Parts: sequence; C-alpha cells; structure tokens
Amino acid sequence: MVPSLLACTATASGQDRAELGDQAKTLDAVVVTARLDRVPAFEVPASITTVEIEGRSGFNLGLPKQLGRVAGVSARDRQNFAQDMQLSIRGFGARATFGVRGIRLYADGIPATMPDGQGQVSHFSLLGGGSIEVLRGPFSALHGNSSGGVVQWRSAEPTPEPELLVQSSIGRDDYHALGARLRGTTGSNGYNIAVQGFETQGYRDHSAARRTQLHGKVGFDLGAGGTLDVVASRLDAPNALDPLGLTRAQVSEDPTQATAAAHAFNTRKSVMHQQMGVLHTLALGPGTLRTTTSAGERQVEQVLAVPVAAQANPLSAGGVIALADRFSGMDARWSWQGTLAGRAAEMTLGISVERQRQHRRGFENFDGATLGVRGALRRDERGQVLAVDQYAQAWWHVASKWSILLGARHSTVRFQASDQYVTAANPDDSGRVRYSQTTPVAGLVYAPGENLRLYLSAGRGFETPTFNELGYRADGGAGLALDLRPAVSHNLEVGGKWRHASGARIEAALFRTDTSDEVAVASNVGGRSTYRNVGASRRAGVELMLDVPVSQRWTLQGTYTGLDARFRTAFPICAAAGCQQPGVLVAAGTRIPGVARQQLQASAQWRSGAWWATIEGSAVGEVSVNDQGDERAPGYALANLAAGWRSRLANQRVDTFVRIENLLDRAHIGSVIVNEGNRRYYEPGAGRGIQIGVRWTWDAPPSP
Repeated sequence: MVPSLLACTATASGQDRAELGDQAKTLDAVVVTARLDRVPAFEVPASITTVEIEGRSGFNLGLPKQLGRVAGVSARDRQNFAQDMQLSIRGFGARATFGVRGIRLYADGIPATMPDGQGQVSHFSLLGGGSIEVLRGPFSALHGNSSGGVVQWRSAEPTPEPELLVQSSIGRDDYHALGARLRGTTGSNGYNIAVQGFETQGYRDHSAARRTQLHGKVGFDLGAGGTLDVVASRLDAPNALDPLGLTRAQVSEDPTQATAAAHAFNTRKSVMHQQMGVLHTLALGPGTLRTTTSAGERQVEQVLAVPVAAQANPLSAGGVIALADRFSGMDARWSWQGTLAGRAAEMTLGISVERQRQHRRGFENFDGATLGVRGALRRDERGQVLAVDQYAQAWWHVASKWSILLGARHSTVRFQASDQYVTAANPDDSGRVRYSQTTPVAGLVYAPGENLRLYLSAGRGFETPTFNELGYRADGGAGLALDLRPAVSHNLEVGGKWRHASGARIEAALFRTDTSDEVAVASNVGGRSTYRNVGASRRAGVELMLDVPVSQRWTLQGTYTGLDARFRTAFPICAAAGCQQPGVLVAAGTRIPGVARQQLQASAQWRSGAWWATIEGSAVGEVSVNDQGDERAPGYALANLAAGWRSRLANQRVDTFVRIENLLDRAHIGSVIVNEGNRRYYEPGAGRGIQIGVRWTWDAPPSP
C-alpha cells in the first residue's frame, strides 16, 4: 500500500488557545470574507465565525467536523471519497449531488469556486491550514455569483524559527495517514510547506480511496515594493471507488453494502487538481492596493452506473464523464482607511475577472460485453465562462455607538458552449447566454456597551445555473437551456454579539431569505439531467453560538441552528427515472430537500498540564430527500470522545491522542443524495470506530 498523508487537524481547544495567545486576537481582527482590513469581526453587521485548525486535540479531524461546529453550516461526511463532502450554509447548496454549489469558496484568497458557481473543497489542506473563516448572511453577496455563504481557508502563519512537524494516525477500515509540514522564516521571508494524504478501504463495500496533497505558501517582503505571497496546491485522488447511494430497504438490510450496479460498472472517480496564485500588497497613495492572480486546472474522469439500455437513446451522453477545466482569474482592490468627519472609516473599490475553459466528453461505460470501461464517444463539448465584476464597500463609525457598512457588486457572467459531437439523431447543442445582476447590501451596528453589539443587515444575492444545468433543454430540443434564469435572493438578518475579557462569547442571529426562480431538476432521460426554474422559496431560521471558559481547566462550546426551508409556490416535477414530462405536483409549503430543520452541537473540553480530553455531542433533525417530500432521512444524535497527552523535551514536542467516533454505535444516515432518480437517496454514516495518532514537532532554537 502506498503511504498516504494526513489531511486533518483540529479546532483549537482551551489549551491551544492559551498557546496561540495573540494569534487568536489577530484572527478576530482580520475579516477576510468581509473584505475589511482593520475592522474586527465583532464590529461587522454579519455572522462571521473563525475556526482555528491549529491545535493538538485530536489532530485528525476532517473538514466536515471542522465546519460542522459553525452555526448555520451543514457539513455532511458522505463516507464516499469519490464525491466531495455535502456542504450547505443556511440551506444554500443543499441540493448539490456532487461538489459544492451555491457557496463561494476561497483558499488564501484564491477562488476555489469556478466562475459558473461549482466549487470543490477537496484540495483544502488542513495540515497546512491555520484557520477557516465562514461568512453567512446578506454580505456574502459582495462575493458575486453563487454566494449563499462564503468559506475562506487560510494557511498557517510562518513561525519565527524553522519548525518541522510529522504526524501519523491509523483507524478503522484500514485507514492510514501520514503528513509532514515545514514552516519558518528566513530573513524577512516566510514559508509553509505541507504534504499529506491518506488511504482507506472505506466504511462501505466498494469505497476504497487514497489521496495525496501538496500545499505551499511562500511570502516575500519587497520593502518599498510591498509584500508578495505565492501559493500553490496539488491534489491527486486516483480511482476512488463509489458505492453509490442506497434505498431505505438496503440501508435496513446492510448499511455497509454497495449497490449491485456499483460492482457491475466498477463505479469510480479520479481527480487531479492543481492551482497557483500570486497575491501582491502595495501601499499606494493614501491606501493599499491588493492584487490576486491565479490559474489552475482540474481533470476528472468518472465512471457512472448508467444502464446500457439507457445509452441506446441517441441523446445519451454515455456513462463515463471525462472533464477538463482550466481556470484563471484576477482580482484587484484598493482600500483606504482614515477618518470621515472626524470618525474612523474604511472604503474598498475592486474589480474581478475570472475565466473558465471546459472540455467535457462523454463515453459509453461498456465495450461489447465488458462493463465499467471507456467505450464509444457520445459527447464532445467545449465551453467557456467569463465573469466580470465590479464592487465597492464602505464602513463608517458614524457616531459614538453606531457604525454602518454599505456595499454593492455588479456581476456579468457569460456562458458559451460549442458542441463538437453532432449526428443526425443528436443535434447541435451549441449556444450562449449572458446573465447580469447588481447586488446591493447594507448593515447597521449599535454598540450599547463595550462588550455587546446589535446589528441589522439586508441585501440581494443571485445564483446562475452551472454548466451542468445549462447543458440540455428540458423540452428535449437541441442547444443550451437558455430559458433558465438565475435565482435571485433577498436576505435579511438581525443579530447580536457579546464577548467578555475571560474569552467567553455568545452570538445569536435571526435570518430570512426569499428566493425567486429556484432551479430544480426537470427530468432525467438517457443519462442527461435537465433543469427548470420552479418559482419562489423561503429559508428562515435562527443561529446560536456559545463559547465559555468555565474555569482554567474546562471550556464549554455549543451551536444551534433552526432552519425552516420551503418552496413557496407549487410546481410539477418528474418523479421517476426516464420521465420526460413532469406529472407530479410539488405543493406550496413543501420542505426543500437536503436541509435539516434543527442541528445541535456541543462539546466540553478539559485540560490539566500535559493532558486533555474532549467529549462531543451532535444532533441532526430529519432531512427530506426529494422535491416531493415523500421520503425523509431520520434524525440522529451522536457522541464522540477524545483524549491526549503532550510530552516536551528541549525543543521537541510529542502529541498523542485516541479518539472514539460514534461512541454509542448509533445507526444513522450521514448524508443524502437529493432527488436521486432511482430512489437511492441514502449514504449511511459509520458506526463506532477508534482512531489513534501521534505528532512529533521540532522547533529550531532561536537565532542568537
């Protein structure tokens, strides 16, 4: 077996906070997602949470558990590495059956979301990471298309002296992980290089996978020329097996099984992703100019379980997807900080240009009687997306207890497709479409006391269809689905934030989002999915967050999300595979699938000297799995337990941990595949499992 590298660290415990010291305060002051340089998150009229992933308490926690601790965020582990995790924020992105959509993603300021709105988090390196910042609510719209929320991953800061870290862990299902990170400072230049990955046989049958990742960031101090950061990442994930979803009956029979079709077609997915970005910061006149330039490519080959008979349809795109994306972008923004009428103010003006070139081919997933191989060509299409945005933002401490934040963004997104597979029975699907939208936002903050902030914010956002959704018309005709309109959302949020010198924090928010022209599946025919606008929807709810250091040894944390997400207008759908004419009516008031009405997470962390321990609990309400709402995944509650110990010797540290997942061995559905055409909606979560790990850290002695 090839050694693989650990992609997981942990949210900082109470002990880690003490060690981080001033770093934790700095994280609060840098509001990356709100595009503010000097305004702390505490002063911003928005829900912003920073998760610190530099810590020692069970350093093999994956991204779903990291993000699952943020109120308003649903991060579901599919137990399927052939698919990205299922990520949604306040209900946005819940219907994505693969990847992440409806949410804007960044890694060190470099977009991880394509211009068409489809994103991936699989290349986020938690070993190389320092924090993850999550923005919810109206001000997400300042990031443009598909910004129902914003997730910003950031590298760990370089250490003053060289630091070498090596860590490894093992667990159930033949899980092996290994990782190494080197960071430090040479002169005035800092660096952070991490290599990591893992391999596993998987909790379910036919779910083995392995990944390797490389992340590097080097920062240069150019003196009068400003600062320059170079960031590069690479992900290699070959032949991750896909067990597919299960029906309710199959889950009851054996939740670890794979479907017969998964074995018959050897369903699997290979991904290669590499990306590089350059970030330059320069003092220019009375302000600061920041430019970000990036480029990358992502190659995917996926073998699906499309039946051979279905591919007899001349419109079928086959059962093997071969996708190559090349993408690039530039963002330039000028920020000014000063005073206006004698009070602190900050202003930002910017422009963003992103381009995506896509080559999508489809092949039959059989060759004669042999299944699960690349066969005859059935689709060959080249596409391009160009997104050009302009944005402005201004913050002003308008009075002693009042501040305002205003902003607007104008976005233009152009899609173009050229069909190079045209036959007498498969007409030309070429076409182009242009979308344009202006998204204003505004927020007001009131400070009745030093430790309390109350705020109100409102704004408009939008989400265009992705390349996949534009690919085919719902009426079966040739060309792009040019009748699809972008979904437009009107967002409102009211909230409060409280903090104390002891480190205690409490935050609460009420929110409502009304969306027109929601996009949903119209039909599934011959391996092709088509989409249509289905009318209005509403997502309304409450978020609560509590973080209280009870004593020097104990810290309590907890989040609660209540979310009511429903379609507000009735619409017809296709309710079975192969259906072409919608015949089932979804009633107004039906719940939006993929969204839990309630989520609760709580943890108690203890530390004493070299020892630490954490007990965690989480509960998730039932989840509707399809538009008609006739099936639901039941809710569940889980508990986890972890403990560890640190040994110090001169300039070396050794951290060890043991972690028990699903302590009570509860059966549960970890995630769902929304609107799966064969009613195989369910991806079971894993039972009880133990993981153990060790981390060795060497710090170079301070320079004389």
